[in-house]
Amino acid sequence: MSKQIILASASPSRKRILESVGIHPRIEISGVDEETPELLALAPADLVIALAILKAHTVFNNHLEITNALIIGCDSTFEFAGASLGKPGSPAAAIERCHLLSGKSGYLHTGHSVIDTDQGIEVSDISTSKVTFAKMTAREIEDYVATGEPLEVAGGFTLDGHSAPFITHIEGDPSGIIGLSLPTLRKITINLGLEWSAVAPVRATL
Repeated sequence: MSKQIILASASPSRKRILESVGIHPRIEISGVDEETPELLALAPADLVIALAILKAHTVFNNHLEITNALIIGCDSTFEFAGASLGKPGSPAAAIERCHLLSGKSGYLHTGHSVIDTDQGIEVSDISTSKVTFAKMTAREIEDYVATGEPLEVAGGFTLDGHSAPFITHIEGDPSGIIGLSLPTLRKITINLGLEWSAVAPVRATL
């Protein structure tokens, strides 16, 4: 029996990733505060897991009427030199970020937390990938930031957008870099005792 999928995120990229494998999620935005001192004090990998859990549980607690569903919470951050680089938020910060990362590598962490509403259990996991950037010119950086893309994405870049030409190498799962790791979601589904088809039902095309 297939499950209703609830995505606790406003991210268009995460929604697109799910839709690419035939999953059409219901969107319920958690609205959690991601900038509390307690959260920001965590190491990057711990931060994304904590926020993914918080988002999933917030939506679960706000919608206790939901049954036969999996609630998916995700969060991403980019780790560079041991520090967590979240969303730049402004053009000036995005330009500074691009100069910082130009020609260098870091790690994109995406935390996942999935709650099975019927079983009352959750499984959390993380996807981590190494990302290497090309050496960018000042003009390239200015033009990229002018697209507006980097302002509200973790690390200030996306694998599936305007920054793609400047990403020369990745080691890991591409969907995890974009914001929701499909292999990680499948592993979580299995750990919940479910078949992948309960999440992504097979639909005959013939």
